Amino acid sequence: MTGGLLQAALLLGFAIEQVDARPEPVKAPCLETVRRAALASGITEATWFAATDGFTPDSSVLAADRRQPEFTLPIWDYLAVLVDSERVADGVARLAAWDSVLTGIEAKTGVERNVLVAIWGVESDYGRAMGQRPLIRSLLTGACFGRRPRLFKEQLIAALKIVDRNEIPLDRLVGSWAGAFGQTQFMPTTYLALAADGDGDGRRDVIGSVPDALASAARYLKRAGWAAGERWGFEVRVPKAYRGPAGRRATESLARWSTLGITRVDREPLAGSTKAALLRPAGPAGPAFLVLRNFTAIFRYNAAESYALAIGHLADRLAGGAEFVTPWPTDDRGLSRAERREVQERLTKVGFDPGRADGSLGAKTRAAIADYERRHGLPVTSRPGGLLLERLRAELP
Repeated sequence: MTGGLLQAALLLGFAIEQVDARPEPVKAPCLETVRRAALASGITEATWFAATDGFTPDSSVLAADRRQPEFTLPIWDYLAVLVDSERVADGVARLAAWDSVLTGIEAKTGVERNVLVAIWGVESDYGRAMGQRPLIRSLLTGACFGRRPRLFKEQLIAALKIVDRNEIPLDRLVGSWAGAFGQTQFMPTTYLALAADGDGDGRRDVIGSVPDALASAARYLKRAGWAAGERWGFEVRVPKAYRGPAGRRATESLARWSTLGITRVDREPLAGSTKAALLRPAGPAGPAFLVLRNFTAIFRYNAAESYALAIGHLADRLAGGAEFVTPWPTDDRGLSRAERREVQERLTKVGFDPGRADGSLGAKTRAAIADYERRHGLPVTSRPGGLLLERLRAELP
């Protein structure tokens, strides 16, 4: 649905930072084919030419479309950076600032406010990082030069419709390389289908209006099957000898999970016919969760179990909940954004160049960590973890 965790991509180093910006030759036949499809869908010639005049491909979009993460991110790294103390504190402040708006959205949709604010925080850091790429250029690049031309073409035509209908001006339609935009990162097709006017001004401005962005996310979750009054899930304990069903699609009633020896870590009883699935994202040695249908609704917002878990956990933290009881199965914990900034600052002080101390795991930071590891005869991981931070603190108190 969304562009795929813009904030996570930036912080975890999956975004392309700087690439060869030399434009590839523009393929006139492709542009003409896309133009005809756009006009056939109702886009005016004036909008087409205003949006595409002087077009050159954005090679960084192509690099991002081709590139896969250089390593598989451990779940404890993923959650450490997306659900840290800064994001919790900022979210609590947003809950207070937008209380009346969130009350109205809850009354209308039944979607819990903490989940909406968690999505806002994870998708754009509460509106601070919504992406700066001109959407039409990114989408037209993907449509004519990328690996998935049909997908990009569909999103391009939807973006042109947004401009053609005067919903969002062309110069404000900026976002991620894949086409997601706004405070809750909607793709253009999703915007057309589900964006909402949350402030009653007659417009659906998911970029500049917080009420519109939150109402739009709530509308999406409601359409995705959100069950008012239910939790997303909860942490559980699993017997060591457990060999029963697991995975998001293997649902059983809460009562059935209880007979299999599953217990809640908060000691609340498991009972009733409500369906749930057992997730063990780090395997048998790590935390386990029973997830309900609202977890599935969050999963549909951005199709990754780690994403849905991050949203659920952040929502719980915003409500005053604690960290998970069961530790992650690692001796090299993940770092918060503040701790990543500290790693970058300390690397600079000991003679390396990780770039700006912004907490993002970009190419320069990964390279600096790798150089540090080589100098000290350590396994080269390029990863900022707890052990690296402790070593840097010991080296430069």
